[in-house]
Amino acid sequence: MNQEATFKAATPNWKQVGIFLGLTFGLTFLLDLLLYATVGYGAQAGASMLLQVQMLIPATVAIALQLFAFKESHIYRLPERPRWFFYFYLAFAAIYIALAVSVLLVPNKLWATVASVLSLLLSVGGLVFVVILRLVTGREAFERAGLSGGKVGQYLAFGLFLVLLYSLMTALNALFGLGQAVDVQALLQQAAGSQATGLEALPTTAIVLLSGVQSLLLAPFLGLLIAFGEEYGWRGYLQGELIKLGKVRGILLVGVIWGLWHAPVIMMGHNYPGYPVLGVLLMTLYTIGLGFFLGYAVLKSGSVWLAAYLHALNNGVASFLMVMVYKPDDPVFSFGIGLYSLILWAVVVAGLLILDRKTWTTPNSPLGEESNPG
Repeated sequence: MNQEATFKAATPNWKQVGIFLGLTFGLTFLLDLLLYATVGYGAQAGASMLLQVQMLIPATVAIALQLFAFKESHIYRLPERPRWFFYFYLAFAAIYIALAVSVLLVPNKLWATVASVLSLLLSVGGLVFVVILRLVTGREAFERAGLSGGKVGQYLAFGLFLVLLYSLMTALNALFGLGQAVDVQALLQQAAGSQATGLEALPTTAIVLLSGVQSLLLAPFLGLLIAFGEEYGWRGYLQGELIKLGKVRGILLVGVIWGLWHAPVIMMGHNYPGYPVLGVLLMTLYTIGLGFFLGYAVLKSGSVWLAAYLHALNNGVASFLMVMVYKPDDPVFSFGIGLYSLILWAVVVAGLLILDRKTWTTPNSPLGEESNPG
């Protein structure tokens, strides 16, 4: 390979990156405009499902482009059987979008409940299908498709780190009096309204424990395909292109892009209600920190599935601790996802960069070490 060809191979394909980002941001912002013009941001079932559809957009765009347009993509050249997953995911996204749209077209609580149940069954059924497909096609075929599962120990180690990090942030909120301990019984009564759920009879400790099991053990797997929708786009495709600029620079750029992609919903009140502009800035800084953590996990494991699991776990543990354990008074001036949490994320990023310099300086394939054995 001559020097010019080597340079081109080590440079992001900016045209394809631009097409991916243009479609991803364009479709997302159109979706957010639909959300704003119809049900609006809030606790309605339609809003919740549209936000989940938003999470599917990056992967859906990346997969469609790599399957049908980007001829240099490894997916474009895949044999038929490993391609099945990508066809499945496009179908999964289409059905999920149809369910979300149906909630907007049929605005009643009964159908909203039915659609929510169907979306959950779709996610569970889809996960079962992926497991069966992995068994049928084999580990090597999934690795060739960029769908390596990673190692169990990596899920445990990275997952435990996230739980401990957010637990520390919750403890710091309590230590500095930045919120209030959650009254679980009052929270249940408010959620149930005039209808008894039976949970009120349980001890508060048991309720918190049950909620913790659901949020930390079950939810990351139930939401795996939804989280994959972001992670395959950001960490699977975009990171693979941008780390050709250098791993640190590429992952930093992915984090900035990821944060700005959230801008419309942040301005509508997501995560930082009352702070539309400052919220966008904080979200971008937060996604840079989280993006380094997820990006590092992918570099070490070669698995976008690990990133999807950690993304779902991240959302679950942060929500559980803020809703069921200790609720910050202010979304900005607190730990968790607020301003003060950026201090801890800066420490995490610095630790990753300093303590494992080899990972950041050693060339490897776009997904990571595990996808380039030997």
